[in-house]
Amino acid sequence: MKDATRKFKTQTSQFAEVLSKNKILVDLLEIQSVGKLAFDDLHNRLGRMLVETIMCMDREEMVVKAKQDGAPIHSWGYQAGSVFIGQAKQPVTKPRAKIKGGGEASLATYEKLKESGAFSDELLGQLMAGLSARQYKATVVKAAEAFGVSPSSVSRHFVKASAKKLKEFLERDLSNFHPFAVLMDTVHRGGIAFIVALGIDTKGEKKVLGYWEGSTENSTLTIKLLSDLESRGLKLTDEVIFITDGGKGIITALKDKFGKRLIHQRCTIHKDRNIQRHLAKKYRRQAHEWFRRALNHAKYSDAREELLKLKTWLETVNPSAARSLDEAFEEILTVHKLEVPEELRRSLSTTNGIENVFSVVRHREKNMKNYNPERKGKVVRKNLSQRWLATVLLNAESGFRRVKGYADIAKVIGNIKNFHVSLDAVIKKAA
Repeated sequence: MKDATRKFKTQTSQFAEVLSKNKILVDLLEIQSVGKLAFDDLHNRLGRMLVETIMCMDREEMVVKAKQDGAPIHSWGYQAGSVFIGQAKQPVTKPRAKIKGGGEASLATYEKLKESGAFSDELLGQLMAGLSARQYKATVVKAAEAFGVSPSSVSRHFVKASAKKLKEFLERDLSNFHPFAVLMDTVHRGGIAFIVALGIDTKGEKKVLGYWEGSTENSTLTIKLLSDLESRGLKLTDEVIFITDGGKGIITALKDKFGKRLIHQRCTIHKDRNIQRHLAKKYRRQAHEWFRRALNHAKYSDAREELLKLKTWLETVNPSAARSLDEAFEEILTVHKLEVPEELRRSLSTTNGIENVFSVVRHREKNMKNYNPERKGKVVRKNLSQRWLATVLLNAESGFRRVKGYADIAKVIGNIKNFHVSLDAVIKKAA
């Protein structure tokens, strides 16, 4: 047997053993992510929608010029293709143009986008920032111009229809969404910070709420996002559970808004990783297993006692790791204080709670079709804007799965009310 084959089989066997011992596979299947993975998918989908619009604009420009020059070129449906968005290759629907008499006209934008780096993360970040600032038409035009397509030669209605769907998604009404929990996280693209919020309602349904951009994560940026959500009808009260990682800007804004009545759960996975970063390799596994063992307790008192033992041990091996645990000690145990049942507690104890929330989008995408409702006297095709992420997400959300343990949400809401009553009594007594 070749050495490479022998090494591969050995590694495979060892990996399988680790999965079996630590139940990592089970944990990964139970964890569905929100923050970065969700935003990465949103980021890629918007990039793909912009790319597909750019190519359609390019085709329209080419057909218009061909008619002016007397060249026999006309639109000819769509086909699957792939382009680079940032450093990753993404599948797209490529518009086609047919030359009368046979053959197909090449799209300059498609050929350019097949080159790595043509649509950089920096450019996409700038476009996302434009969408965040509600500059929909300007963003579509800017994207087209970046690839040499002149918006002046393309139908105004095309740009208008594209911008309309982006607007509908990013400014949609949230007054009928009754939040039980809101997950918030920050990701960076092209030197720009994006704070994204995803919600879980009182029935366990999930919904993309919105995002806001700035140069860095800070409390001001978070306040703008919260204000935007509330302006669209979202009722953010002190009975909503906010789930975040350790981002100080987000936490500061939430504390400023809700004060001592803030219900805040820190992501246990992020805290686990932060603790391990301070430790020498020989201590990491023990710390990880101890941390998870503590959080597996159902009662707050039992979980707290186990974490205190872990903290004492950490102080002997690395005081910095102990301080990292202490920094978020009570916020790690929020779901325990609220007596959240085990299955729902797993969904609420981490910002990685809705991992593949956008995966259904891949299966909902349909072919781009011409759409121009204002043109008269000509045969038009409907649903051009179905190619936009906004529409795809809105349709896909009807198929999102509810969080595990959603049947216990009503019970937890009651626990939150009782928690506030007890908290008010303590505050009154202290005063």
